[in-house]
Amino acid sequence: MLSYSPYTKKPPRYKGACIYRPFVYGSIAVPLPTPRPANTPPDHTHRWTIFVRPVSPSHDITHWLRKVQFKLHETYSQSLRTIEAPPFEVTETGWGEFEVAIKLFFVPEASEKPVSVYHQLKLHPYGGTEEEREKTRREGGEVGSKCYEEVCFNEPVEGFWEVLTSGGGDGRAVEKGRGKGKGAKAIKGADRSAEIPNEGSPYSLRMEGRELDRLKEAVKQVESMIVEERKTLAEREKVLNELRREAALAEKR
Repeated sequence: MLSYSPYTKKPPRYKGACIYRPFVYGSIAVPLPTPRPANTPPDHTHRWTIFVRPVSPSHDITHWLRKVQFKLHETYSQSLRTIEAPPFEVTETGWGEFEVAIKLFFVPEASEKPVSVYHQLKLHPYGGTEEEREKTRREGGEVGSKCYEEVCFNEPVEGFWEVLTSGGGDGRAVEKGRGKGKGAKAIKGADRSAEIPNEGSPYSLRMEGRELDRLKEAVKQVESMIVEERKTLAEREKVLNELRREAALAEKR
């Protein structure tokens, strides 16, 4: 239900409601080609792009996102870059990795303050095996670093609620339960929204499940390695104690 009073100038809000809108932020980087592009500083080694994107090309984030501000390293001219239309991204060249502050500005209907996320620009291969990283370096492959995130519009104002639930279809709307034992529930009329994307997206629930399975398997392997290391340590301590005992007996003789 809307919370509204004719005696206040504040816009009415949907009490107890929240709408989630997912997006992806991150960076991609590739080594500079040979010959190098004209006017490229001699110490620069890579071309990179920092971005904010929808989780799927079919999703529209401009109905809630007005502009994006990227704060680059201070060595770049105009280190504060503001992008007011999609694609929300900045492309540059450079030689080093650094943290980029990304500030999201919402559409006027939202009546919400900007929020910030932070991303570590990656130029060199990471993760995987050493052979895989070396192959990426050798072949000059693309290095990507992406994060899935959701922005929660808690108790949105009436006009923004209409905007969010009438288009985009790239998130979910829920109403917080009231009273003991009541959880979140879907809001009637918000069925155009969806949960985390399904098949066809690297951020689907099934892919998330597979990643969790891999993490669980990795945890088991680490636990097994810890057990083996403890056994080895115990055996070495036993040998060391025996050597100490023999050394003490030799000193008494």
